[in-house]
Amino acid sequence: MQVKSLSFRLLVSAGLVLAAFFALASVVLEQGFRESAEQALKEKLQVYVYSLLSAAELKNSGELSMPTNLPEPQFATPGSGLYGFIHLAKKDLVWRSPSAIGLNITPPPELSAGNSAFLLAEHGRYALHYAVIWKNVVGIEREYIFTVTEDAQFVSNQVERFRETLRVWLLALGLVLIFIQLALLRWSIKPLRIIVKDLEAIEKGRKTHLDGDYATELEGLAGNLNAFINSERAHLERYRNALADLAHSLKTPLSILRGCAESFSVNKETVKEQIFRMDEIVEYQLQRAAAKGEHKTTGTIDLSTVVKKISASLGKVYIDKNIAFDMAVPEQSLIYYDEGDLYEIAGNLMDNACKWCRNTVKVTISLNQRKGRRNFAVLLEIEDDGPGIPAGKLAEILKRGVRADENIHGHGIGMAVVYELVGLLGGLLEGKKSEALGGMKWSVYLA
Repeated sequence: MQVKSLSFRLLVSAGLVLAAFFALASVVLEQGFRESAEQALKEKLQVYVYSLLSAAELKNSGELSMPTNLPEPQFATPGSGLYGFIHLAKKDLVWRSPSAIGLNITPPPELSAGNSAFLLAEHGRYALHYAVIWKNVVGIEREYIFTVTEDAQFVSNQVERFRETLRVWLLALGLVLIFIQLALLRWSIKPLRIIVKDLEAIEKGRKTHLDGDYATELEGLAGNLNAFINSERAHLERYRNALADLAHSLKTPLSILRGCAESFSVNKETVKEQIFRMDEIVEYQLQRAAAKGEHKTTGTIDLSTVVKKISASLGKVYIDKNIAFDMAVPEQSLIYYDEGDLYEIAGNLMDNACKWCRNTVKVTISLNQRKGRRNFAVLLEIEDDGPGIPAGKLAEILKRGVRADENIHGHGIGMAVVYELVGLLGGLLEGKKSEALGGMKWSVYLA
């Protein structure tokens, strides 16, 4: 597994989270077990205190008497780990169990009668102190503190055994969870591996596009990648075709120029004509090759803004005609297309309208239009009040080099570029007479 891979990063992240969780869980569980063991010891020492209380006797003289045979045999065995002490409140020790011979005992804390204190005393022992007021039959009253201590080794051993068991189980559980996480990660990112393999197959020429059954979250990515792949292929194909067409188209003019080279003065007009022809061919092929003809996958372009900019520019170009632009466009019309393609389409159509109009050009943008059985995102309509184009000549206008009026300057390739570009974009281009203005009306449907 590579260090930079998503699987490695996710597995390391999950492992760190699990390690932190298990470490925290271990501390919490260990502390909880220790408190539980200490509570159990406290209850055990409480029983021993009650057994000493039941065995003790306050004599008529006011002295405390303890029997030789104590109820708990460990009190009678030196070094047994269980020790008993009785202090006269606020005074010295009055009794210690035989098991506590030679042991130093820390004085108990001050307690009021009926209260107890459970403490971890010095020398690693737990101690339970219990304060009582004792009154004998003759009315003598004494206040004592009964203390029972036991070595902390018992609790420590229990906690240590629990800690070892807990660590073993948490380690085993952590390893199992990591393997499960690894399996889940491999299963979760399997769609990514599939799409990567399909891209490699496309790169090696075994596939033409992404056609796998991908996860829902990857369908948009696959669609955009397919659009990008198709666009690049189409763009490359157009460049190849344009270069081939350019080379083929220039053969005839070059042959003519070669034949005219020997007598240039006689064939001056022919040379000019062929140079003009070659310029026309080069411009047309370059415009056709440069047209991207693709949907943008990284953002949207506002068509309304585009046509407004074009109308402002054309108003300056044709200032002598004082053209009135009737703009029926929404405030915003976002569409996924290349900005250059939109300028090419709208610019050529609006420029033609300005050339042919008398004084009015109407531009209309409509959203979400349906044509035939297809739905289109936008409909761009450009009309003028000029003479229009005869219906029989509409098809000819869309061919390279054909102009509606040979007296108008130009190469006659603008409409051919628009027609080809709209087709590449998957749209429709329609031309007819404008009912509103009486001139030409071009309708561009873009998906």
